[in-house]
Parts: sequence; C-alpha cells; structure tokens
Amino acid sequence: MPKKFVGENSKAVAARQRKENAKTEKEQKAKKIIEDAEWEDNDERLKKKQQKKDEQEKKRLEQLQKKAEAKALLEKEMESLKSKVVPPPPKITRAQITQMKERVIKAEPEKPVPARVVVEEPPLEENINRLQIDGESAQTIDEALSILSDKTEVDKHPEKRLKAAYTAFEEVTLPRLKAENPTLRLSQLKQMLRKEWLKSPENPLNQRT
Repeated sequence: MPKKFVGENSKAVAARQRKENAKTEKEQKAKKIIEDAEWEDNDERLKKKQQKKDEQEKKRLEQLQKKAEAKALLEKEMESLKSKVVPPPPKITRAQITQMKERVIKAEPEKPVPARVVVEEPPLEENINRLQIDGESAQTIDEALSILSDKTEVDKHPEKRLKAAYTAFEEVTLPRLKAENPTLRLSQLKQMLRKEWLKSPENPLNQRT
C-alpha cells in the first residue's frame, strides 16, 4: 500500500507563527528602546551645552558689573581727593591794590576808635609792636603819631585812617595766610598778619613823606 501523505499540523504552524511574531515584537521593542536612549542622550547634551552657555553669560555679566562698580568707586575717590586739595592763595592784582588804597583814603569808621590800642603779644616772642622812627621808640599809636607829628604833617584823624587801612589790609591778606598755612590757628594767623602789617607799605605809619 502506498504511504499515506500526512498534512502539516495546524497547531504547529500556529505555534511557529506566534513565536515569530513574538520575536519580531521583541526586536521592535529593543530597537525603540535604543532610539529613545539616543534621543535622551541628545537632549541631555543639549541641556548641558545650554547650561554651560548660560553660566558663561552669567559670568560675563558679573564681570561687567564688577568693572562698573570699580569705575564708580574710583570716580568717587577722585572727586573726594579733588575736594581735599588746598586751593592756591589768591593773587592780588594791581586793580585790587588801587581799590584798597582808595578804601583806606575814603573809609570812615562807624564807631569811634579808642585813643589807645593794645595789641596782644604772644609769650616769649620779640615785641613786634615797637617801632623805631629816626632813633625814637614807639609802642602805641599815640606814641607813633606823637613822633611823626614832629617829623611830618599828620592827618586830622590818623587813628581812624590807621584802623581803616588795617581792616582793608586784613581783608586781603588774611585769606592768603589761611591758604598758605591751613593748619595754624586764627590767633597764630593774626600774629603773622600783624608782622606783615608793620612792614607793609599800606601801613600809614610806613607812608612818611
């Protein structure tokens, strides 16, 4: 008898088909996992790159701010130094000297001046109020005028003219002395002023004809 042909088992075919389907599905999942990982890796790199860029920009802005603050501080210090610089002593022009002479001649005191003027002398210093006029000594205005009256013509009110001249001389000279000697007290500046006054040509006692 001929051998009977046996057809393929349908169950085996179905099982093989399921196996192949499962294999294909597994491969697709694995492929998707790999692709997702690559995308995540790229995203992470982009994030790091952007973060680094942001940090660099932040540092740049901080440096600019520090430079601006340093510049502002330097400008403030320069302004402070300028305000502390001692101004040069004022220069006396020829016109100011002429005006001062005119004020001495025309000035009239508001209050009467005592006949005797006592000038305070610093201790242990040479008496700067003593005048030598042609060998004669004078310590006060009255004594000086008495000596001068024998030598030359004297104004009717010499004590008024002397006070006005000294006031005008003080207004011009004292600011200069303050600028040249900023550390001295007012009393010391007054002493220097009196010394210059006794030698000054603006002093009527030195303007003998």
